[in-house]
Amino acid sequence: MNKLYVMMGKSASGKDTLYHLLMARHTELRPVVPYTTRPIRAGEKEGKEYHFTSEQTLRQMERENRVVECRCYETVKGPWYYFTADDGQIDLQKADSCLISTLEGYTKIRDFYGEKNVVPLYITAGDFERMERSLNRERQQASPCVAEVCRRFLADEVDFSKEKLLEAGITGGIENHIQENALAEIERILAEKQ
Repeated sequence: MNKLYVMMGKSASGKDTLYHLLMARHTELRPVVPYTTRPIRAGEKEGKEYHFTSEQTLRQMERENRVVECRCYETVKGPWYYFTADDGQIDLQKADSCLISTLEGYTKIRDFYGEKNVVPLYITAGDFERMERSLNRERQQASPCVAEVCRRFLADEVDFSKEKLLEAGITGGIENHIQENALAEIERILAEKQ
């Protein structure tokens, strides 16, 4: 049985960048593109970071029992849903796969596909570094919203608390201060799981 690698971390920990670097280096890994109802950001492309969809489509997929996990964030711009769907992207009989999710998403994905088949990749970075990255990214948006940056930062403190990490069975992380070192650690984990 192949593995499903779930990359997660607080906002601006660098998980998206590491994910894209990993996928470029390891073409044998199948990318899994999650879904969201939030608006597309500057620089994003449909089907690359996310499948940008509507809440109506989410509800239809739920009725069809195709939603593996779903989270709703009450943002300063209204509710945004993020979810992983059982849509054929993940086939552990055929290949290893990798996706980006949250800690809550990881536990639901792990429960759905089985603990022995799902490997967590928890990416960490210092608070000041993450805040600087978040603000820099937000400055590039058509309508920058510092309040949303602050909301995400504070929500991450709750969502990735030590208690919740331990409850999910995650006792360590991959420090992403130097990108190459973080990528090397991820590749070491991938090699171990083969």
